[in-house]
Amino acid sequence: MGPGLDLSALHTLLPGLEVYEETEGDQIAERIAGAEIVIGNKVLIGETLFSGAPEMRFIGLTATGTDNIDLVAARKHGVAVANIRAYCSQSVAEHVFACILNLAHSLSLYTADVRAGEWQRAKNFCLLTHPINELSAMTLGLVGYGELGKNVARLAEAFRMEVLVAARPGSDDVPSGRVSMDDLLARADVISLHCPLNDVTRGFMGADEFKTMKQSAFLINTARGGLVDSAALVSALQGGDIAGAAVDVLPKEPPTDGDPLLDYDGDNLLVTPHVAWGTLTARQVAVDELTANVAAFLNGEDRCRVV
Repeated sequence: MGPGLDLSALHTLLPGLEVYEETEGDQIAERIAGAEIVIGNKVLIGETLFSGAPEMRFIGLTATGTDNIDLVAARKHGVAVANIRAYCSQSVAEHVFACILNLAHSLSLYTADVRAGEWQRAKNFCLLTHPINELSAMTLGLVGYGELGKNVARLAEAFRMEVLVAARPGSDDVPSGRVSMDDLLARADVISLHCPLNDVTRGFMGADEFKTMKQSAFLINTARGGLVDSAALVSALQGGDIAGAAVDVLPKEPPTDGDPLLDYDGDNLLVTPHVAWGTLTARQVAVDELTANVAAFLNGEDRCRVV
């Protein structure tokens, strides 16, 4: 969870709590052996591990996603599973707008110019060598309108942006108040992804979608790396199909096998290492929500339970 967090309430609740900064796959079985309560996030727990830990009664996830836990096996072995929800909505929304503002106001480019001495050599008081776009004149397109998408929409409205919300990807049904995906691609100046990764959405932002977008548009992805075809995005950035992109997620994390986006050296791409969620405030909320879930389980209460 990182430094600076207050775990005292969790330690009070679980006096025998052992905290490990990292756990490799071959260490899981040993570390959960004999434990009744297991806390984790990216640790994979499947049928074999459930069978080898018969004392386990509860898994507390420090995330919203449950894909690392075999929920069928959890039910079979009578293990309760709870996740945490809406703990990082503000953090992610702020990150989205940090990226939008950076791209729209060419902040990285102007910073590089100053460091290269361009302003010092200018003949005028200012150096207007890159585009600066005001958010109030831009349209934001949201793909995914859950807790995160709605928080981003609220910030967009504060910047006086027009907000479009796409119908669910892969669906022909366009509910009232939403627009088709094709319409959103064609009209939005910024597209921000907040939808889940599944068989329908995997790689759904590809070459055809980038060619449908405005050449002046930006793509922001703080959801899941697998939503975007990385090679197609690089091609779109190189070829001018879109103006820029910011990605906080990649299909594999950490990207030990590389990714086309990591090899791209253009100045119209921002890549951050899955940190949109990670403000200290959001991480403390995550700890507090986890503590509340454990307390509820110990009291026989059903809180944030997925099993």
